[in-house]
Amino acid sequence: MIAWLGYEAYLAKGELERARSNAQEAKDALSDGRAEDAQVHAKKAQAQALAANEATHSVPWRIAAIVPWLGSPFETAQQISHVVLGLVSDVLQPSAQIGAGLSPDQLFEGSRLNVQLLRDKEPALSKISADARRLNAEADAISDPTYLSVLRKARTEVQDQTARVTSLLENTTLAARLAPSMMGADGPRSYFMGFQTNAEARGTGGILGGFGILHFDNGTPTVEALGPNTELKGPFAPLDLGPEYAEQYGFANPSTDFRNSNLSSHFPYTAQIWKSMWAQTSGASVDGAIAIDPVALSYILGAVGPVTLADGEKITKDNVVELTESIAYQRFPTDQVARKQYLQDIANAVVKKMTGKLESPRHVLDALGKAVGEGRIALWSASPENQELLEDTPLAHVIPADAAPYAEVVINNLGGNKMDYYLRREIEYAGDGCSEDQRNTTVTVKLKSVVPEGPLPDYVAGAAGVLPNLPFTMPSGSMLTSVRLVGTKDAKLLSAFSNGERVPVFTGTERGHPTFEIQVAIPPRQAGELVFRLSEPTAPGAPRVPIQPLIDNVKPKVDVPRCSG
Repeated sequence: MIAWLGYEAYLAKGELERARSNAQEAKDALSDGRAEDAQVHAKKAQAQALAANEATHSVPWRIAAIVPWLGSPFETAQQISHVVLGLVSDVLQPSAQIGAGLSPDQLFEGSRLNVQLLRDKEPALSKISADARRLNAEADAISDPTYLSVLRKARTEVQDQTARVTSLLENTTLAARLAPSMMGADGPRSYFMGFQTNAEARGTGGILGGFGILHFDNGTPTVEALGPNTELKGPFAPLDLGPEYAEQYGFANPSTDFRNSNLSSHFPYTAQIWKSMWAQTSGASVDGAIAIDPVALSYILGAVGPVTLADGEKITKDNVVELTESIAYQRFPTDQVARKQYLQDIANAVVKKMTGKLESPRHVLDALGKAVGEGRIALWSASPENQELLEDTPLAHVIPADAAPYAEVVINNLGGNKMDYYLRREIEYAGDGCSEDQRNTTVTVKLKSVVPEGPLPDYVAGAAGVLPNLPFTMPSGSMLTSVRLVGTKDAKLLSAFSNGERVPVFTGTERGHPTFEIQVAIPPRQAGELVFRLSEPTAPGAPRVPIQPLIDNVKPKVDVPRCSG
């Protein structure tokens, strides 16, 4: 019996490893839109998972699994093989079959998305997603094998793999629920599309530089000619976003001055202001709002190819960010009308190409996915039902209502210049363990100016936003910056330091989260460090550090243990 058990263990191990490898290949193929490859790998994985499951449910194995302590690894192997078989049979195989009909080539006809096809597949996707969540819960419940490190490693890998597949399926299902409604399957929809210039930082990314109105009719996109931000000149009736918002931002008149419309990082606030401004400007209502920045445009140009302006200048994925965030200000140092027209021409050309016939829908989707992953595209829907679904996605850009660990660093330019093109950030969130009701945490923010030597136009490097009667002066090219930390609910500030010296902090509240603001000046080519020391509840959930989309792409360092409920 021992020899038989050893043989079964050897067989199960090999088949499980091969099944997991093919399952991963199937998942990757699904992510890349390669439905046929996904089907091939899913079929191989199923045969291997069946063999492994049979081996781990043989008579000797079942007997060994019920022996106290000694049987723990055998029971773990049974659970692993059961999850892998379910993952392949109930999730990956049907996903691959549906994927063949939902490949980008099938979904797109020119620039039109086949919203009805997506809607038709939603029930099947929902069932597969539910099965994936069930298997993910089963994977999480796989028992610790106690004394076999090989099985412990396999357990962790299966749990990670199942979680990734579940996430992919949930996102796909959510898209199938949202996209048809938001893209005009039930009638035309329109969206205010704001182009954010993150050379001048604002809470949602950068200051509103220009805008357009994006229309969808049964999946077909069209865009009205874009306009400069100065077309939103008012006067506007203010929008009431509640007393908490008014206390935090009311001094800047955000709902009547487009320059301050997006001070908050909570995009639904900004979106409602833009919707209100457009309604008062044009008399037309929109169904939502979108924000996008030049870095996202560079990804899109990488997918659709370069565009050429009327004067022959070529705009590519490699130069669009520098042209729109830096060179345009040097090319038109005093002529704002000419500069805004130039930026508008670029945006028009890119949007026109993006909403035209797509040669490679998959590449466009990949580019959009990358931009969304970096927070460079935000979306809000005026439909409460759609907005509720959106808030389960990175597109929503919301300050969450829950109490899980949270540290969001929000930069706002106070100098009225374009120096944030040269700002580089490092962010770290560290905390103690989970043994007490409260724990100490530290948020460290490092800011650095990388402005080059040499003069810059006053419009870029000046300090037009600084009141003239303030008792200090700054050298040209300095950054005057508001750094606001949005913390975990009920967190208390113990102390705050700037370059090692204790400093005062402006405190507030946003969506139930405490906020702590320090205002700093960064001279050209200098760096500084801010440290927030906090006491916060030891709340369950994964720590989150959302990153504001500016020029740099920050990878935060997070060392806060995840606590259970």
